[in-house]
Amino acid sequence: MPATPDEPRAPRGLFSLALWVIFGTIIFAGFVALGTWQVHRRAWKLDLLERIDTRIHAPVIAAPASSQWPHVTAAGDEYRHVSASGSYLYDKQVLVWTSSDLGSGYWVMTPLRADDGSIIMVNRGFVLADSCKEAASCAPGATGSVTVTGLLRMPELKGFLRHNDLVADRWYTRDVAAMASARKLPPVAPYFIDADAPAGPQPDHSWPRAGLTVVSFPNNHLQYAITWYVLALLTVVGVSYVVRDGLRSRQHAAD
Repeated sequence: MPATPDEPRAPRGLFSLALWVIFGTIIFAGFVALGTWQVHRRAWKLDLLERIDTRIHAPVIAAPASSQWPHVTAAGDEYRHVSASGSYLYDKQVLVWTSSDLGSGYWVMTPLRADDGSIIMVNRGFVLADSCKEAASCAPGATGSVTVTGLLRMPELKGFLRHNDLVADRWYTRDVAAMASARKLPPVAPYFIDADAPAGPQPDHSWPRAGLTVVSFPNNHLQYAITWYVLALLTVVGVSYVVRDGLRSRQHAAD
């Protein structure tokens, strides 16, 4: 028969209190583990940001040659300031849909046939959507031998919502291997170069607009760590209250 509102609630049994302690310990350990993981992630992120900042502002070095391609990695090479010389293959370039501070448009990805015969994809910059109708005729640049400097970037293999359509020639990620296949190019470098902006101000009518690389890595790990540790503390407080209240009720019942 259920207790009436005037009747005191029966104290929790020792087994029930033990389950609360076990459950609380598991939850506490989980929250602490998540908080500690975020602390380690924050240390890793700070080290990454420091390494990238050092690379970006380091002197320009030669882009990795074909013999070095197997050893190029995001951890060891991305955002290095590099240069390469050769001639652009404008008839093989690819337009990759993007959005920038200037509006919606395309990255102009143009193959550079380097002096050693290898192919490196170069992001020559951004153009507005209505500036280019066909990739091959979009914003041609200098002919003959050129030298390009910029940041070494790793390919973007997957899009978030849209995927590259090679048949329709619609591009949403800078997947250099897929571009080479679509344009029937020989194997290309496993990276591309985000070209630097030319020295001095660029005229408003100058396209493509280079130097728009955004180097931004969110670092919210400290807030996440504090959140998990606070939840761990609240777990201790909550379970302690339940156990203490249960033991007090049992003591009163015994008296």
